[in-house]
Amino acid sequence: MNRSRCSTSCTDTVSNSETIGRYSYPEYLAAVKSFHGYDAPGLMMGGFMVNMAMRHMPGGVLYDAVSETRNCLPDAIQLLTPCTMGNGWLRILNLGRYALSLYDKKTGEGVRVFVDAQKARSWPEVEAWFFKLKGKEEQDSKLLLEQIRQAGEYIYGIQTVLIQSQFLTRRHKGRIGMCALCEEAYPVEDGAICRACQGEAPYVSPETDQVFGGPAVKAVPLKDAVGKTALHDMTMVVPGISKGPAFVHGQRISAQDLRQLQRMGRQRICVQEEQNPPGQGWVHENEAAQAFAQAMAGEGVRFLQPPREGKINFVADRSGIFVVNEDCLEEFNMIPGVMCASRKSFTPVSDGRSLAGTRAIPLFLQRSALLKAMSVLRDGPIFRVLPLRKARVGILVTGSEVFQGIVKDKFIPIIGAKAESLNCRVVKAIIVPDDRWAISDGVRELIGSGVDLLVTTAGLSVDPDDVTRQGLIDAGATDILYGAPVLPGAMVLLAHIGSVQVLGVPACALYSKTTSFDLLFPRLLADLEISRRDLAKLGHGSFCLECKACTFPKCPFGG
Repeated sequence: MNRSRCSTSCTDTVSNSETIGRYSYPEYLAAVKSFHGYDAPGLMMGGFMVNMAMRHMPGGVLYDAVSETRNCLPDAIQLLTPCTMGNGWLRILNLGRYALSLYDKKTGEGVRVFVDAQKARSWPEVEAWFFKLKGKEEQDSKLLLEQIRQAGEYIYGIQTVLIQSQFLTRRHKGRIGMCALCEEAYPVEDGAICRACQGEAPYVSPETDQVFGGPAVKAVPLKDAVGKTALHDMTMVVPGISKGPAFVHGQRISAQDLRQLQRMGRQRICVQEEQNPPGQGWVHENEAAQAFAQAMAGEGVRFLQPPREGKINFVADRSGIFVVNEDCLEEFNMIPGVMCASRKSFTPVSDGRSLAGTRAIPLFLQRSALLKAMSVLRDGPIFRVLPLRKARVGILVTGSEVFQGIVKDKFIPIIGAKAESLNCRVVKAIIVPDDRWAISDGVRELIGSGVDLLVTTAGLSVDPDDVTRQGLIDAGATDILYGAPVLPGAMVLLAHIGSVQVLGVPACALYSKTTSFDLLFPRLLADLEISRRDLAKLGHGSFCLECKACTFPKCPFGG
């Protein structure tokens, strides 16, 4: 929401009228009690605020409303204007501020009215209530309401606003279908089942928790197992040597198998019953894992078949950077009875390397749980391996001491080796002094040589001679992100100069083997957008322990 203070015409008068909308003050008080249940102070203030906003809206304009709080203010808007939650003309954005806006629903032009905190302090009981300085039992309700009435519109501010375009478009439900679980109608875009059946309903479910239960299965003694079919994989563990399925789901048990089953500690085994299947309400662990895997695997990822011990693993189908939809993965794992574990996102991987695994926890999963899990996966895959392009890299070393030959350059071989390890080619490397004009000229020279990724080194700290940022700006750098919660490498810089990516590396890369460069460079090669929020997320896990024997990326560095 773009805002600017109102012009004089918007603030030059304060109404002293005892009229609020179509009501006299006593009538409005009675309407509040009837609609809201009691004469809430916030709703009384809301009356003055809506009145103020309506008076400054042009006549004949169809307007919508925004409330920046869920508390009381929406009721004032619904009492005094045609805008309600039901007709969709009132939108609540819970920003935690006691403010509202009315705006032209076509152009987005409108006014915003808010409680002026400084002016509110002129009224002691209003101040104590608004800033929660008193407990409810200590408040003088009559005095509070009287001060709100006496203050009128004095304690509110008003400003013009322009609503962002995405808030001017009304969303439609789209296609309506029937939920497979509750058999009620719902918007199909919500997923394979309705949001209530996905777990968002506030009601206690009448169903018992079946994660540790399941349909009745037939377990027979070993002597009766010959000729029967195994219901699930049976794992054999040789301590320190091997672990894997000795018998698989669907395998027919022979007399020769009994001794091995005894060595595995089996006295009874579960077998399939052709005449008594588990029923439509249950899904075998292998079937569930297969469904999960098909939905989770995106580009550059394949899964291994058939399931082993009820589990399916994912492997890289090409070399690149492993990307995880972390929010979706977390939501999936919130569903009882299912699981998926993966390597950390943004890890460089080679073709064929293991990435993740998924399974159902019980032998038989409730079909309702399967549908919930599949609804989480409706918006696309969880796992992708994105290819790394073979960038044409230019290296710009900054530093007067290096330029003058006082200190030998070490940056070019360090950055060059890291770039080449990811199949990139260093097109050109130059050294310039700590001079913003020399730096900008050097940048232009490298871009002119055909580089598509520019790495600058040093000159990014707070020293007065460090002018790399200024030089980059002079050369046309935009979208600059400076600084990241990574140690070592906090003073890293990201930018663009036209279509050329820019990565500024701080001087710590001369000493530390692994820095923010190693976390961000592969992402640039995968053409992933890096936002301030992406950098902020690096704070959890990006404190390098600087081990004597560095094993990165086979370590926790990078979160």
